[in-house]
This record gives sequence, C-alpha cells and structure tokens, in this order.
Amino acid sequence: MHGSKFQPALLGGLLLGVLSALPIVGAGNCCCCLWVISGGVTAAYLLQKGQPAPIDAGDGALVGLLAGVIGVVVWQLLAIPVTLLMGPFQAQLMERLLSNAELPENVRPLFETLRQGAGFSVAGFIVGAFFTLVVGIVFSTVGGLIGAALFRTKLPPVPPIPPPEPPGFSAS
Repeated sequence: MHGSKFQPALLGGLLLGVLSALPIVGAGNCCCCLWVISGGVTAAYLLQKGQPAPIDAGDGALVGLLAGVIGVVVWQLLAIPVTLLMGPFQAQLMERLLSNAELPENVRPLFETLRQGAGFSVAGFIVGAFFTLVVGIVFSTVGGLIGAALFRTKLPPVPPIPPPEPPGFSAS
C-alpha cells in the first residue's frame, strides 16, 4: 500500500460530489455515471502523481472507493439546498408543460409525477442517498481501476545482467 490515499480520495470525491449535485451539469451522470467514474479516475491520477512508484490496481480501486464514499456524502449534502431552491421552479415548469394542450397523452403521467415530486421529502432523500451510495461506490471503484491502468508510472527497463566471465579469461 502506497502513501496516503486520503487527499487524492478527497479531491476526487469533491469533483464527483459537486459536479453531480449541480442541476444541469449533474445530468452528465445519465451518461454512464460520468461524474462518478471521473471522481475515481481523478483520485487514482492524483495518487499516482504523488509518488514515484507505480500504483497497482488495488490502490486504484481503494482510492476510487474512498472517493465514491466522500463524493456521495458531498453530493447528498449539496443536493438538499439545491432541491429546496430548485423544487418550486421545477414544479412551476412541470405545471406549464402540463397546461400545454399539445403534450402527448402518454407523456402526461410522467410530467404529473415529476410535478408532484418536485419538493424535498425526507423519505425520498434517504432512499435516494442509499441508492446513490451503492451506485457511487461501484462506479467510482471502476473509475479508480481505470485511472490506475491509464496513469500508472512506467518503470525504466532493468539493464540486462552481463554474463559472468569464464574462468581464466582476462580482458587485457
């Protein structure tokens, strides 16, 4: 196990948490958990950058996992005020969409559900936080493995050992 993994995990987790909590930017997680994987990759990159010896896959996975735990905590803490601030705006937007007469009938129930769930609920927060924690740990660990493979320092080749000289042979 190499050096301290806390600082790389903290920075990777902050990246994961802040980008995931932002209202429009957070939608990047819909694309293969983009920000969650990026947090693990970033943590592995920073871990490798801080030491001359190459990190192994286990180091990358561990720092990615730690970044995932930290990132999900940051994400959920930031999600509370964002949801409280954006909830009324989202409900108003859904109301406008529902009042549109040209809205297809098969889409109307989806917008109705989104309008009703626009506010903050403790039960929804707890269930969402648990789901986010599980998914965040898995995908940030994968990101740490990817980062360890991508950014692993290459060791210089070991020079070959010259064969021993035969007995009684001198180079003079």
